Amino acid sequence: MKVSGATFVRNAVIYQYPIIESIKSLLPLCDEIIVNIGKSDDNTKEIILSVRSEKIKIIEEEWDIALRKNGLILSQQSNIAIENCTGNWIFYLQADEVIHENDYEKIYNAMKGYKDNLQVDGLVFDYIHFYGSAWTYQDARNWYKQEVRIIRNNGQIRSYGDAQGFRLLDGKKPNAKLTGAKIYHYGWARPFTIMKNKMINFDKLWHDDNYISQKYKDETLVDCFRDLDNLKVFTETHPNVVYENKELLNLGNLLFIITKREKYLKNRTIRECLKGISKRVPIGVYKGFKLIY
Repeated sequence: MKVSGATFVRNAVIYQYPIIESIKSLLPLCDEIIVNIGKSDDNTKEIILSVRSEKIKIIEEEWDIALRKNGLILSQQSNIAIENCTGNWIFYLQADEVIHENDYEKIYNAMKGYKDNLQVDGLVFDYIHFYGSAWTYQDARNWYKQEVRIIRNNGQIRSYGDAQGFRLLDGKKPNAKLTGAKIYHYGWARPFTIMKNKMINFDKLWHDDNYISQKYKDETLVDCFRDLDNLKVFTETHPNVVYENKELLNLGNLLFIITKREKYLKNRTIRECLKGISKRVPIGVYKGFKLIY
């Protein structure tokens, strides 16, 4: 069994993507890792080269601005990395996703166990979405709970839409099995200023300049962390590689988000309370895959 890792990234330093931690967490399970680096305004390539491993294979791409709609550039860049993989399985991680060493055995056993079962298109992971800090996470139904992150390398499965999940070439959702393992998603664990700049930049992948200029005409009003009803405190352990990242684990981020939530809870209306309760009802949760048994 050969396993390929696949990821893509651009401006990892400017927007504080934990891409090094993401890649390092993949290394023990992969025979190769394809890293698609978009043309960046920082030293993204250099920091990836600092990870000394012959498994890492870098390709460089210029992002197609014509795809500045609905986040399609993200799936396009994901698929470029995927197309360069040579393994039986492709373990796709986004630049802000990390896996825990405690789950390596589960993941390996799932890949090995389903390798010859051609009905299985992909393998599903549970998600922990850190929000505001690496010590607080979301527990609301409007945040996806699971997603496919390992796909069969048969040329029939593609990254879809804004690259959250996958589709078969005929447009159907992939058949998938559970791994019982977790993805630790740090995309919303950045400091406020970094998160604001990242949000504005990311919106440009969905909307034109006129929309952006109207939405962000007063950047002092930008509020990155508004979804505060269902935050929980993280009391488990992070992946070992994450403990090397002092910026990510900065307790100042925790103080900021806890203070913000306390003010929010003090001032929210009854309507907002009801909205928070409704988010906890587990109905209508979106799934980008079909579980098979």
